[in-house]
Order: sequence, then structure tokens, then C-alpha cells
Amino acid sequence: MKKEYAALLRKDIRLMASGHFFLLALISLLFYTCYIQMVYVKTDQAVFPVYFYNPAAAAVPAGTEETASLEELKQKCGDAYGVGIYMRGGTPAVYMESSGSRKLDEVRKAYALSLLAGKCPRPAQVIGKNNKEMKQRREITCEFLYFELTAVGFLGVAALLFKEKKMGVIKLFAVLPVNRISFLLSKLTVCLAADLLFAALFTLINLGIKTSWQVLPAVLVQAGILSGIMALVGFLCALWLKDFKQFSLFYLVLAVFICTPVFLAGQTGVEWKWMAYNPVYRLFMGMKQAYFEGTAGSRLSLLGSASAVGGLFALALYAWNAEMKKEE
Repeated sequence: MKKEYAALLRKDIRLMASGHFFLLALISLLFYTCYIQMVYVKTDQAVFPVYFYNPAAAAVPAGTEETASLEELKQKCGDAYGVGIYMRGGTPAVYMESSGSRKLDEVRKAYALSLLAGKCPRPAQVIGKNNKEMKQRREITCEFLYFELTAVGFLGVAALLFKEKKMGVIKLFAVLPVNRISFLLSKLTVCLAADLLFAALFTLINLGIKTSWQVLPAVLVQAGILSGIMALVGFLCALWLKDFKQFSLFYLVLAVFICTPVFLAGQTGVEWKWMAYNPVYRLFMGMKQAYFEGTAGSRLSLLGSASAVGGLFALALYAWNAEMKKEE
């Protein structure tokens, strides 16, 4: 079985190399890293702009921008970032578009009212061990890694299987005495090894050796769980769907309605109640915990993840055996 597994592993590595899988992963690594190093960490977004309108033409509070009319104030606050204050009979009223996050909206409102009160801001107290740049690095590295693994893990095994179907290898395996567990394991091993290597290099480059040493063990655990689940789901879809067009449509639905909302929630802080029922969101939060706390999660969550991987592996093996019986 060991020789058979090694032969299948070499075959899958050659297939992935011929399909430029590793080259695409390298390009993604370079692209994400350049964006983080040259753009993201250097972006310093200004504090919430506050706009002020008073029909009585009273003095404008420091730190605010005066508007000529209420309509102009509402227009400038339409970006869901700025905050407007207008005086109604001497009483201040706050106008702002919701950002989608209740907590963020409360912070925006409190900041605007503090300017109206003329309070001198106290020096900010540093909480935690991350400065602003390191927090940004951890956050965006986690989100890009999640986005990459959900795509590559899902497409990698499926692309291998579709390519073998096209070459007629599947029909050949149906009559040859090939161990079917080894066949599935070889594909999972290649994709998992590629994803773990990508996760390790991506983390080391963008967080630095010292910080990466603290979080990398937990990150690799979470990356392995996410990669394994997405690879097995991709394998099942490649078996059950007729051609790559159907698979591409399913992947589009998966990316738009399941994976992308999680990425947007992490980037923008938008709060959706239904997100708690999104299984991929749990995986994303586990990845985020690994990057910020250096822990892979509780024993219960790890047991649940291991059970999910084991269940999907058993289902994939059953589906593969059923497919082989059709070809016999």
C-alpha cells in the first residue's frame, strides 16, 4: 500500500504542476504580500468626519465642518462614515447612515457629541500587545489566508479529478487493483501540503519570524482543518456534478453566498444575524482566534472539526466506491 500511495502521490504532484497549480499559488502569495506590505499597512484612515449645520449661524465647534443646508449635511453623511449634527431650536440632533455595525455607530455618535461638548480628548490608553500596524497585519493576513484556502482547497482536488476524468484515468482505475483509500489520500495530501506551506510562508513573510513563531502552530491547525474540509467538499462536487461548467456554477454560488459574506463581515464589521448559522464563519473565527490569541480553539471545537473532516472523508470514500462500481 505504501508503494501504491507513493506512486499515486507522484502522479498527483505532476498533474498539479502541469496544471500550473503551484505557479498560481506562488503568484497569489506574491500578490497578497505586495498588497499588504505596500498598500494596506500604509493606509491610515482619518477619524470619522463630523459635519455641522445650524440655521441660527452660531459658532462652529472645533473639529467639525460647517454645511450650508440640511440637505448638504445629509448628502455628505451618505457614505455611512461621516456624522452630521444639526441644531433644532438649540437642541443638537445627530444624523448618520448606519454602517451596518451597531457598535461602530455608537462610537461615531459618541465622537460627534464629544466635539459638540468641546471636551479635550484624553490620551488614548494602549490595550493589548498589538500596535496598530501589527493588528492590521494579523487581520488582513488571516482574511487573505481564509479566502485563499476556501478557493484553492475547493478547486485543487476537483481540478485533479476532472482532469483525470477527461484523460480516461477513472475508467482505468475501475478495473485496476488500486486501493481506493490511497487514491483519495494522495489527492488530499498534495492539496493539504500545498495549503500548509502557503499558510506558513504567508504568515512568516507578513507577521515576521518572532510573531509567527507564537501563532504559527495554531494557524497551521486551523489551516489544515479548513483545507481538508474544502478539499473533501470539492472532491464530492467533482464526483456528483457532470462537468466543469456545473462545478463552476456551484463554486460561484459557494463563493458569493457562503464565503464572500464572511470575508466582508471580517473586513467591514457588518453584523448579520444569519452569519451565526454559516458553517464557514465558524472556521473563519477559528482562524482569527489563531492569529490574535495563538490558540487553535477549545477541545470541543477541535473535536467537532475533526468529526466533520472524518465524516466528509467517509462520505467521499463511499461516493468514490459508488462511482467505481458504475465504471466496472
